[in-house]
Amino acid sequence: MSTFTSTGVVDTARIPAVPNVVSQSLTMAWRGILKVRRTPEQLFDVTFQPIVFTVMFAYIFGGAIAGGTQSYLHLLIPGIVVQTVITGSVVTGTQLREDMDKGVFDRFRSLPIARIAPLAGALLADTVRYLIATTLTFVVGLAMGYHQLWDHLPFTILAGALVIVVAWSISWIFALFGMLARTASSVQGISMLVLFPLTFVSNAYVQTSTLPDWLAWFAGVNPVSHVVTAVRDLINSSTIGGDFWLALLGAAVVVAVFAPLTVRAYMRKA
Repeated sequence: MSTFTSTGVVDTARIPAVPNVVSQSLTMAWRGILKVRRTPEQLFDVTFQPIVFTVMFAYIFGGAIAGGTQSYLHLLIPGIVVQTVITGSVVTGTQLREDMDKGVFDRFRSLPIARIAPLAGALLADTVRYLIATTLTFVVGLAMGYHQLWDHLPFTILAGALVIVVAWSISWIFALFGMLARTASSVQGISMLVLFPLTFVSNAYVQTSTLPDWLAWFAGVNPVSHVVTAVRDLINSSTIGGDFWLALLGAAVVVAVFAPLTVRAYMRKA
């Protein structure tokens, strides 16, 4: 599906129309969602993990960190939702690598569709996963007594949207890993090696003032901390602070840098 003639001139007749690209990308996204019906275990990380982590962390660490479970929820739930959804974005890279290893993209190449449609569809389909993880975490938090989620519902929805946008932007990084890595397991291993320090060495579960100075400095400049703070400001205080705009700016920068790199790597392989 090259768009260039032998003379190097762009063949506009072979460039897919934008509506067709959008339609084909949505079809590929629906394919990704339908895959869950055959392999529902793909949703374990965004269904069971938010529930288990929220309940376990609240009751194990709540007394030690905040003096009680209820007083810890306002700190914990924003951190859990950010950590869970961002971690879930790793699946984008692993599933892309699996599809490439199984020859799925070879079959897509033979179809009369835009070459970018399978990649765009995969990224769109994963936003459903982020929505599920965000909703479940908020529901569990509300059931445990975190009433700010309901009292400040418009800001809670905005906080959930922010987390989904950030996770979607980060999924471009892991999609690039999927293009470059040799196996799906290596994508997951490398991704978790990057994510664990970022999510745990942050203000997601503790106040940074309780950390050693050098660790508090790292947590302070950690982009995850800015996202968590933005979510806390929205849900707990119904305010849009500077961290909200920093989180959006960071997401935009990640997409601006990694989307072209991912698309270029994908076009070479697809």
